[in-house]
Amino acid sequence: MAGPREEPQRIRQVVSLLIFLLGSGSGSDSVRYSVAEEMEKGSFVANVAKDLGLDVRALSVREARIVSDSHKQPFRLQRKTGDLFVKEKLDREELCGKIDPCVLRFEIVLGDPLQSYRAEVRVFDINDHAPVFSKGEAELRIPESTPLGSRFPLQSAQDLDVGLNGLQNYTLNANHYFHLHTRFRSHGPKYAELVLDHPLDREDQPEVTLTITALDGGSPAKSGTAQIRIVVLDVNDNVPQFSRQIYRVQILESSPAGSSVAIVSATDLDAGVNGEITYSLTENPEGVMRTFQIDPATGEVQLRGPLDFEAVENYDIDVQATDGGGLSAHSKVLVEVVDVNDNAPDVTVTSVYSPIPEDSSRETVVALFSVRDRDSRVGNKIRCFIQDSLPFMIKPTFRNSYSLVTGSSLDRETFPSYNITIVAIDSGTPNLSSETVIAVLISDVNDNAPVFTEPSYTLSVRENNSPAMYIGKVSAEDLDSDDNADVKYSLLPPSSGDLSVFSYISINSDNGKLYALRSMDYEAIQEFQFIVRATDGGSLSLSSQATVRVVILDDNDNCPMVLYPLQNGTSRSNDLIPRWAEAGYLVTKVVAVDADSAQNSWLSYKLLKATDPNLFSVERQNGEIRTLRPISERDPSKQKIIILVQDHGQPPLSTTATLSLLLVDGFSQPYLQLSDQSKGQRRVNPSTKYLVISLTGLSFAFLLSVTVIFIIHIYQKVRHREKHLADSDQLYDDCHFPSDFPRGTIPQSGPYQASLANGTASSEFRFLKRFMPNFPLSPGGVPRKAGAISRLSPNADGSSQPELSD
Repeated sequence: MAGPREEPQRIRQVVSLLIFLLGSGSGSDSVRYSVAEEMEKGSFVANVAKDLGLDVRALSVREARIVSDSHKQPFRLQRKTGDLFVKEKLDREELCGKIDPCVLRFEIVLGDPLQSYRAEVRVFDINDHAPVFSKGEAELRIPESTPLGSRFPLQSAQDLDVGLNGLQNYTLNANHYFHLHTRFRSHGPKYAELVLDHPLDREDQPEVTLTITALDGGSPAKSGTAQIRIVVLDVNDNVPQFSRQIYRVQILESSPAGSSVAIVSATDLDAGVNGEITYSLTENPEGVMRTFQIDPATGEVQLRGPLDFEAVENYDIDVQATDGGGLSAHSKVLVEVVDVNDNAPDVTVTSVYSPIPEDSSRETVVALFSVRDRDSRVGNKIRCFIQDSLPFMIKPTFRNSYSLVTGSSLDRETFPSYNITIVAIDSGTPNLSSETVIAVLISDVNDNAPVFTEPSYTLSVRENNSPAMYIGKVSAEDLDSDDNADVKYSLLPPSSGDLSVFSYISINSDNGKLYALRSMDYEAIQEFQFIVRATDGGSLSLSSQATVRVVILDDNDNCPMVLYPLQNGTSRSNDLIPRWAEAGYLVTKVVAVDADSAQNSWLSYKLLKATDPNLFSVERQNGEIRTLRPISERDPSKQKIIILVQDHGQPPLSTTATLSLLLVDGFSQPYLQLSDQSKGQRRVNPSTKYLVISLTGLSFAFLLSVTVIFIIHIYQKVRHREKHLADSDQLYDDCHFPSDFPRGTIPQSGPYQASLANGTASSEFRFLKRFMPNFPLSPGGVPRKAGAISRLSPNADGSSQPELSD
């Protein structure tokens, strides 16, 4: 609640406000108001909608706002009512300093279409600051012989208020020696001088203490006090005398620190110490002491700090000359600051309309901006232009206010954005300029379809992968922007309509990443392909397609399978070796295949265990078993060897093959009893031989029929995948095969066992037919071996001689 003393002040503020409003009037494009400082936050100022003749609803719809040149905006506009309120507590001294009147200028900007109105608010001063002396106590040394009427300038009091609320008068406490005389400076606050009314007598009173009071003109008035301590000096007959009472000089505001401003000179007729003069700047305002200094010996006034014509145009400097006896004289140096063109124009952008549609009509308003130059005298004429040749132009609106409009048609596909450089140049010497960049975006229509970075993609995934594994991605770009460039991805089935691809693969619709839905098996499927569609998010969406081919890479997940000799757990047949066999004799050959491919299917053979390791060797590359030395009579007739078959995968997989061998003297009795058995030799029953031949023929007919049907079925599938095999072959061409590893078909030479123990080997030969289509097969479906026993022919002595087929 306001006190009794504040009520008259509030009434006076309201009356001033009404007088200012009635006197200012209102125009179609500007309004003027006035308020008193110290108004609290949220205080009502005026209704700008009513004063500007605007519909209140238009303020909200067109998003009205306040834009000012200063960084601090003390007012707030309520769009719903059009009322202007105080945004924060007003402090006239902080806003304007000593400038009077204090006028705050701003613009009220409305959008769609852009429109602005000028507004001014004058802030009236209230008496919220008391006069203050910079020193609480001052000392004057006055000789006792000082003549009556002598004047002594005192320090000035500072009052931040202006006008009647500022410093108005000084008073001095009642005393017998002095009275006050108030004087005015041409620039600066009033100051007081002590005037001597009664002769001083040091022997009677060596010191005199006075109290000076500074009063302002507020209601109620405020004051500040300081103590003056006067020391009475002994007689010094002559006072220093300045050659001039007032020195007038001019100095450029661009002068550096240390520049000479003026040289004052004073003389003293006394001799000795009383004639030595020292110069000083005393009783000057703080701003003067911060800007100037004086050489105490020479009297040269120098520039101490920078000058700014836009802040202070004139300085009033008090100079004191004091002799060695304490007598002093005073003079003035009036400094006029000469303005130079040292401030570039300042461009303030108030509103920007961005993005702007590419189909906007000519002279569409893009931005509003204003220009001001602190050098109001030497560079007040400002010219604005656009630096580059762009489809925009500048149109003046108010004084030093401009609008940026379109000058020709726009095309977002050619230039999606513009950085418009506004250049403002003044008319000073030399010219100063400033640049401001206004960024303008051009909005788009959906006229570009997404484009894949590649027309087709080839991805690879290793078999036995984990489900939901990331295998690659596709990417499409759209030249449009925003929703028109928001690309979504989807899967389309192949042209054949095979929907099984959706069980293998899925795609992230947002980023085009592809994932495997299940574990792949190279032995079941080597590759597949599908179509990816990219669709943008425009209202009339556009799309494009790309083909994706996924190649399955083989893993070493199949052990080698021995096709010959059969390892099915039944009684194994024996290979026969004549005892007359020499070193290097080809005994038999181990045939194995691997369901994997490339390096994973390369096989090597190694002798793992044997009845006599020094009797046999195994070819590492083709599995051929040969004798290392001639067979002797001491070698056991029954030999057993174990062959290790290993692939070249990482890690390698292996299996073993067990072979039983019989050493015979002749082939008339292929199955000889061991020498240590007590029973005699057995002869082959002829009926048994014919039974074996009959069973072999029936098995051959059955296997042949099954093989033909299987080959026809496989041939149809192989033809369907032939066109894909050519591409996948490239994956293996880059692999490095060992120089000693065999290529092509398995060699067709070497002795093999003539028949199988049981005639059922369909699964093994299906692998043989699949992986080695050029391997020769006998009529019974078993591998044909050079030198295999076909029949036994009788000799002259009644024994049997084996005949070898070729």
